[in-house]
Amino acid sequence: MDISQPAASNPTTPVAVWSTIDDTNARVLLSGNVDVYSLGEVWGQINDIQHSWLGQNPQQSKTLTFDASQVDSLGGAGIAFIIDLEQAQQKSGGTFSLVGLDPRYQPLLKEFDPISNLFPPSVIKPQRGFIVSTGMATQNLLEDAKGLITFAGHLAADLFWSLRNPSQVRWGDFVNAAVEAGIAALPIVGLVSFLIGIILSFQAAIGMQQFGATSFVGPLAALGIVREMGPLITAILLAGRSSAAFAAEIGTMTVNSEVDALVTGGLSPIRFLVVPRVLAGILVMPILTLYADIVSILASMFTMLAYGIPFINFYNGMVAAVSLEDILSGLVKATLFGVVVSAVGCLRGMQTGTGAAAVGISATRAVVSSIVMIVLVDGIFAVISYKTGF
Repeated sequence: MDISQPAASNPTTPVAVWSTIDDTNARVLLSGNVDVYSLGEVWGQINDIQHSWLGQNPQQSKTLTFDASQVDSLGGAGIAFIIDLEQAQQKSGGTFSLVGLDPRYQPLLKEFDPISNLFPPSVIKPQRGFIVSTGMATQNLLEDAKGLITFAGHLAADLFWSLRNPSQVRWGDFVNAAVEAGIAALPIVGLVSFLIGIILSFQAAIGMQQFGATSFVGPLAALGIVREMGPLITAILLAGRSSAAFAAEIGTMTVNSEVDALVTGGLSPIRFLVVPRVLAGILVMPILTLYADIVSILASMFTMLAYGIPFINFYNGMVAAVSLEDILSGLVKATLFGVVVSAVGCLRGMQTGTGAAAVGISATRAVVSSIVMIVLVDGIFAVISYKTGF
């Protein structure tokens, strides 16, 4: 390589000129007005020359001297150019020396010292062991349970407050939530309930037909629908629709700091946002469950016609098997499901973090948590029903 290598072949003198002194020493002369326009192609050419020089005999420690004594003005691009060359020298194990820089540019250069802060080394995230992962999962579960219990206590207190102060409840939000969670859910609830009634009856009839007990399919399906399938299917559908919607609505308000604004204004977010939605869930869930029961039983009744069971026989068997207590048991369970679905959706919305994906994560957590809580409440209710006969 020649002793002097200009970094550009323009007719005018380039602002940066590379000179190779020997195998271990090189010099860059900076002159004139150094800014983003004058550096242009020079920056890339100097970089290429520097990497080529550093690649020759890499075991040797090489020194690059940066001469800025002839600089008339130095912009931000010039500072970045100096830092870029210095970082390449340090990365290769060499040394960098800056001479002749006007004192007025020293404060700007010192802002980037140490240079290692600008180019932090990549850190490999250590793998967590089984014990650490289990401990962190347990801690998260306990914190989530603590938050759920605390929220349930606040919600119970505010629901009792709404009974004593009905005029202060936001009934407009209650009506909107009830329409969205109730009337808007009728088509999907009706469709799924109809299919459940058909599938349940067909599957039960396949087994019962082997024992000549096809006539018992109607009463059996009606009892299962009223006590279990109707409330459970409706609750799961409401978890996918309403719980996610509540979480998204309140989550968006949380991200936009609207919930914080309520607290700053002396308003309770639970009374302002959660109570109307929970009351709407308590109202619409039994109604949707009763609607789902009727649709499923009608579907089962039409299905049994294929097995030669007339409507009147199906009806008489259903009346004999299903009592008012069974219907009330399913409606009470549905009311509990309504509280769970709406409350969990509001809780996840208020726990929304920051970032673009926070609202989506809250909606997903709301659906998953609601389904888990539905199954848990259903299991507890089943034990209570077994002990009490209700």
